[in-house]
Amino acid sequence: MAGQPLNEPAEIPAELDRWNWGAFFLNWIWGIGNSTFIALLALIPVVNIIMIIVLGARGSRWAWRNRAWRDAEQFRKTQRNWAIAGLVVWVVAIGGLAASIGSIPYILKGNDAYRITMDAIRADDRVKSAIGDDLANNFWIGGHINVNANGSGDAQFSIPIHGSKGTGTAISNAVRTAGKWSMRLLVVRVDGVDAPIVLINEDHVPVPNAAIGI
Repeated sequence: MAGQPLNEPAEIPAELDRWNWGAFFLNWIWGIGNSTFIALLALIPVVNIIMIIVLGARGSRWAWRNRAWRDAEQFRKTQRNWAIAGLVVWVVAIGGLAASIGSIPYILKGNDAYRITMDAIRADDRVKSAIGDDLANNFWIGGHINVNANGSGDAQFSIPIHGSKGTGTAISNAVRTAGKWSMRLLVVRVDGVDAPIVLINEDHVPVPNAAIGI
């Protein structure tokens, strides 16, 4: 580039024409910082999936052409800094997402409706006979909890359970009235057994394969 005006487009040196991690990780943000405004296409849903790959593959060429660089070393150092920044952002974002997902079981298990559900399961002789006296739940459970300001709410759980005699899944539905939870439905399905164990069915919900009259 000796003797060449800084703003004159030039073919990127071969050693710099490589995958650009900064463009891949930060896409449209990197595009603004590198005067590569085609990167704004990464803001468009669906298109963004393709665009981030294109930016990774062609980002170095576009950045070299669209900005004025003192020399190859300045370009290399700048793009390296973008890559580091992008990696940090992604690590923090993924870590935050993982922490949020990982906290869901703790939130569900910290509710009174969950404790009532597990107490009822552990107290039932039929469940203990099928699963074992050492019945425990898995870390990951499904469900949701809604609690309103007026004290009402509802909770549903799908809880994998296991013990020395077997495994299964507990399914429950509870409602909250005036700040107090009451169980409306509690069924345990034991793996390998067709008939479920119906502990509570206050609303007479049809339960497939349950004994008639439940």
